[in-house]
Amino acid sequence: MSDRTSTQIRQRLSLRAPQEEALDILTKLVKEVDLLSDRELSSKLDQVNKLYPTCTDFERDFVSVCFALATGVGKTRLMGAFISYLYLSKGVRNFFVLAPNMTIYKKLIEDLGNPAHSKYVFKGISEFAITPPRIITGDNYNQKILAPRKQSSMGYFENEIDIHIFNIQKISAESKGGKDPKVKRLSEYLGESYFEYLSNLDDLVVLMDESHHYRADRGMTVINELKPILGLELTATPQVETAGKSVKFKNVVYEYSLRRAMDDGYVKEPFVATRSNFDPSQHKDEETDIIKLEDGIKIHEQTKSALEVFARNNGRQIVKPFVLVVAKDTTHAAQIRAVIESTSFFGGYYKDKVIEVHSNQRGDEKDENIEKLVSLEDPRNTVEIVVHVNMLKEGWDVTNLYTIIPLRASASATLTEQTIGRGLRLPYGQRVNDPDADRLTIVSHDKYQAIIEEANKPDSLVRRGNIITIEDMPEIDQPKVVVSSSSDAFEDFTGARKEIAAITDPTERAEKSDHLLVSIAVQDAIVALASEHVRVDDLSSPDVRKKIVEQVQTRVDNGRQSALFENENTSAIIEHAVDQKIEKIQKNIIEIPRLTVVPSDESIVSISDFDLDTTNLNLRPQSNDIYLQSLQNTDAERQTISNSVINNKEDVIENVIVSQLLDIDFIDYDANAKLLYKLAGQAVDNFRSYLDDQDDVTNVVYTQKRRIADLIAAQIGDNITRSPVSYDLTQTLPFTEIYPHAYEQIKGDQTYHYTETITPTNTIPQKLFVGFKKACHDIYKFDSKSEKDFATLLEKDSSGNVIKWLRPSARQFNITWGKFGQKYEPDFVVETKDAIYMVEVKSSKDVDSTDVKEKAKAAKLYCDQASEYTTEKGGKEWRYVIIPHDQIVLAANLNDLIQRNIS
Repeated sequence: MSDRTSTQIRQRLSLRAPQEEALDILTKLVKEVDLLSDRELSSKLDQVNKLYPTCTDFERDFVSVCFALATGVGKTRLMGAFISYLYLSKGVRNFFVLAPNMTIYKKLIEDLGNPAHSKYVFKGISEFAITPPRIITGDNYNQKILAPRKQSSMGYFENEIDIHIFNIQKISAESKGGKDPKVKRLSEYLGESYFEYLSNLDDLVVLMDESHHYRADRGMTVINELKPILGLELTATPQVETAGKSVKFKNVVYEYSLRRAMDDGYVKEPFVATRSNFDPSQHKDEETDIIKLEDGIKIHEQTKSALEVFARNNGRQIVKPFVLVVAKDTTHAAQIRAVIESTSFFGGYYKDKVIEVHSNQRGDEKDENIEKLVSLEDPRNTVEIVVHVNMLKEGWDVTNLYTIIPLRASASATLTEQTIGRGLRLPYGQRVNDPDADRLTIVSHDKYQAIIEEANKPDSLVRRGNIITIEDMPEIDQPKVVVSSSSDAFEDFTGARKEIAAITDPTERAEKSDHLLVSIAVQDAIVALASEHVRVDDLSSPDVRKKIVEQVQTRVDNGRQSALFENENTSAIIEHAVDQKIEKIQKNIIEIPRLTVVPSDESIVSISDFDLDTTNLNLRPQSNDIYLQSLQNTDAERQTISNSVINNKEDVIENVIVSQLLDIDFIDYDANAKLLYKLAGQAVDNFRSYLDDQDDVTNVVYTQKRRIADLIAAQIGDNITRSPVSYDLTQTLPFTEIYPHAYEQIKGDQTYHYTETITPTNTIPQKLFVGFKKACHDIYKFDSKSEKDFATLLEKDSSGNVIKWLRPSARQFNITWGKFGQKYEPDFVVETKDAIYMVEVKSSKDVDSTDVKEKAKAAKLYCDQASEYTTEKGGKEWRYVIIPHDQIVLAANLNDLIQRNIS
């Protein structure tokens, strides 16, 4: 249930689906239960329970409901949505946000109170842009609460709402000597204590972050004493541990599990790396630790280079991954750190890249390590390994943890939500369909069989298919380095920036920076001209050249760091740089139009009319009480749902089934409404054929609606027809820069001349090749021998027909194909005297496959549009070619090969 206000909030804050669902539940509760009224708790509880049977007790002296969202889904943003809704819809102006520890306390102050912060949760809420919330904290309340609200010249208050943010210790802990905490001491200005001031507010809403921390007697008492009108609890783990057992919260109204978050792609996918032939009984504990450490670090190094390659090939920020080693105790942690820092461990490489963090540390050592811990995402932080003891707690929200090595842990502990939860957040905010960027690896050799058994359980956080063995990773012992493949036409300035950053002399560094500034400014100015439909051939015209020089001059004047150009002819330096760059581009570029090809949003699925097969649809009424047992927490209390919850019955019972069918992605209600109601009606008629009582029919439909919908959907899937995917185009621009490649290379391996014979041929994808004269880059990798041979044909073309060619970077084209919008990256682009060819080299058995044909459809659309644009302006026609691999031999005639396969 949503209303106009909550709809606006979800759109403004770009809420994810689980956040939207949680906001809808709050909206429904506020409206239907009137949570903010003065009615008795028991009356409100009855209504909440009817709507959400998992809520059987508020567990506090006020209305308090819990929203359980998995780690990484966005509890703080949901908190911002709750505050926005209650203020904009109900005029609530006082919020008290409770944090369980100092880390989360500081994080909440930034997220809720700093509009300049990247994770500020109220971005998009225009009312708070005009009148931002007043943030009152456990450190400033004495000054803030005494300061009267300021009224602007326009009549409104500068701060419409107050958000009080406190650490639970700051508001509940007794001071020395048994005296009340400061918050409970009398304020002469207020005439009461700050705590009394809060408890006397008539619209105080308490939001409890990681609310499982506030179930102890003292925490419960303090929160009850605040006398809020409403409590909103957020946690990833809605249970408390009592006497060795997990006790489920009784006030949960919404739960979105970690398993669902994984399935929906909101967090990384966890994998377990193990050794199938490892016998721990043959090793001492210390030996097992070292084996796991070494394998984990090898995986880390592979991940590190793969992440850099992905980032550089896709124009993303480079992610610096780190490893978390979970030690048994503080003594064990010290031993592990000593091993890692020793020269026998990877030659001492990690000596200055490891920190040890645990609760026994004190003073400067603790402060320094905590500072390094919270800044692990900063590229300047050199730490790559963190040795942890009992510090896997909430609030440590890093996105660059990619490898976890739990030492001397049980199999179940290895796979617990707490162990892996710290590493599940995604660095780019969403999955990017790259296995290295989207994967978290947990190293566990000594529990192989137990891990298999755990993964086979239906509620396991790691799927059976996500167990990988070291034996299946042949390259684990081959450390990699990242190599750039540059273009003479367009430079990648990453290396130059690193070299300048390493210069210690400030004068020399400033002068080098200014020279680099000129080069970057020239390249950027030329690339920007594409938006004005300037072609490469036009760059040397006097008017265009003058425009480039003027733009570069302005940027240099505004950005230079040194006095370098004060004693030189700046204009001459810039004009020379412009002339050089134009010459390089015109000589080395293939003019690739910048346009986007995407699948059309139009429906591509139609459903044929059919009758429902009800053979397996013999459902029976549920008993009066339905018992629910958590599969994720088998020790949790069993929940009971009474059939009396079937209220607000639909006048047309088929609506219940149809509403479930609408949640299925490929079903378009507008196009198939008649059929959906027909099938739902046939299901209901089937139940009526063997159930005499209408109440029994109603029971079956309401209590088993999901199962009914799934069965109907399966039969719909057998009767769908997919119309051909159509594609849309965006505005075309004349050219784009030639983007560089980043490749992984086995450390110490050589580069090979492209004419060299490589055996065995299946190692070709691991090699780097050089020696090209006609290519737009200096280094390439090839996925197969056929691709390498085709490149040789291009280089050796004796007819003089081939002018230039390239292997496009992942960023070079923006072509997506198929109904899921997969990105298409062609193998080659070849410019000849008469045309430009987009070439795909394919195994002959795949040429006629559905996927290849669908890719070709999108690629041909690009070529048709590019041709229409370029030929109108005197450029060359674009054509698409698929060449079967078995036609590519070094004796082939290149022109014949292309013409034979062009379509």
